Amino acid sequence: MSATQSFKGSSSEQLHESHTHAHVPAWAVLAIACVAQFMVVLDISIVNVALPSIAKPAAEHGLGLNHDQLQWVVNAYALTFAGFLLFGGRAGDLFGRKKVFLFGLSIFTVASLVGGFAQNAAMIEISRAVQGFGGGILAPSTLSLLTTTYTEHRARARALGVWSATAGSGGAFGALAGGVLTDLVSWRWVLFVNVPIGAALFAAAAVALRESRADSGLAGAHGEREVRGVRSLDIPGTVTVTAGLAILVYAIVGTNTHPWGSARTLSTLGVAAALLATFVVIERYTARPMVPLRIFKLRALSSANGIAIAVGAAMFSMFFFLSLYMQDVLGYSALVAGVAFLPGALCIIGGATMSSRLVSHVGPRRLIVIGGLLSAGSLWWFSRLPSSGNYAEHLLVPMLLVCFGMGMSMVPLTVAATSGVDRREAGLASGLLNTTRQVGGALGLAALSTIATDRSTGLLAHHVGAAAAATSGYDRAFVVCGFIALAGALLALTLPSRASHVAAVEQSAAEHAQQESAPVAVE
Repeated sequence: MSATQSFKGSSSEQLHESHTHAHVPAWAVLAIACVAQFMVVLDISIVNVALPSIAKPAAEHGLGLNHDQLQWVVNAYALTFAGFLLFGGRAGDLFGRKKVFLFGLSIFTVASLVGGFAQNAAMIEISRAVQGFGGGILAPSTLSLLTTTYTEHRARARALGVWSATAGSGGAFGALAGGVLTDLVSWRWVLFVNVPIGAALFAAAAVALRESRADSGLAGAHGEREVRGVRSLDIPGTVTVTAGLAILVYAIVGTNTHPWGSARTLSTLGVAAALLATFVVIERYTARPMVPLRIFKLRALSSANGIAIAVGAAMFSMFFFLSLYMQDVLGYSALVAGVAFLPGALCIIGGATMSSRLVSHVGPRRLIVIGGLLSAGSLWWFSRLPSSGNYAEHLLVPMLLVCFGMGMSMVPLTVAATSGVDRREAGLASGLLNTTRQVGGALGLAALSTIATDRSTGLLAHHVGAAAAATSGYDRAFVVCGFIALAGALLALTLPSRASHVAAVEQSAAEHAQQESAPVAVE
């Protein structure tokens, strides 16, 4: 909590509630947003190390899931999470960020409780899908709460540094937490653990947060606001983009069992492309679009979302392949593998903390380029892993470097994506960034898994040992992963200069101050 308390007391860093003009300490908003985002990101990875225990027969306290059922314990969450991020971001702008935050948190917490009590495959898969829905509603609100609270560019950079550090380390800490809970208690606690955290967070948010929405100056009764919010939600656009993204992720994760060139994969990708194309047409011609296409005229936002695809692909894939290498090749237990990721998690926090202090002085562009190059070099280092490797010699140093580089990139990436964005569209910008990072992770992981599997299968056909074949597949995937990270670093060169970035943030802050000083109706 000490990382957030340093923000307490600064009048320029307090949330001005849009209806009653009551002030809320900015450190409280930061703490709530960070804990919520950490919980959502943690849940993406915490279940992974528990999968073998979930698959055990009922006599051994598992659910007896087969391989196809087991993969949907993970994929059901990823599918709905990615599909509802844009919807969640826009809903927060229209109906109130506090209200949407509490709604998403409630769904996520209840679904975690139900999943922990699951008795069969259908029950746990449905609860994971509902969890993903709640997470997709909740995640954009955590970032939009910060961008509407911290309007001065240095304060925003520090706040986003803390937020990015907690979000970025969630994946690595998820492996550790999953290993500890599974080995020492039960696999069910990787889901139950969200319940007390969610309940405490709900109580804190209900008291500490104040409502804010994009149409804060709208006159009339509360009910009138709700009706106008529904009309502004762009239902056709919401349906097409949510369905399109969900089907796209479904097609991508399905390549584990259906090759990229199969009729099922191609037809599913075709449906996703048709839905997303329809969404673009709707947004182009509707009067009140969910995603106004003009927002992509902001060069920083467009470039940042492109970079987020590369960062998501590299980060998700790195943790996935390292986890497999440590457990399947080196023979680590779930607990030991989780502990092995701890130094990486600390380096993500260190990189994010350092970049949050530097981004106001040097701008986002340089930091993302440096972080991307460092990540690319470290991933290529991983491409030389041997089948008889050891942690200290072959894993520790490149893990420290790649995690530091990724942590170094996360804060300036978030700063770039939200700088200059109208306060009324803060949730939309947050949803876009989370969506592109999640879809990038799913796409990159599916493509790299195919590359690794093809390499390993070819070697096995030539009677190469299982460990050596698997390692060679991982090595090839890391080579491609390094080029993906390099592409992100090069794309960062298209970001505006530091002077342009500061000017955009300060203009946004001035507009925010004008909106806050304007008279508004009191509910």
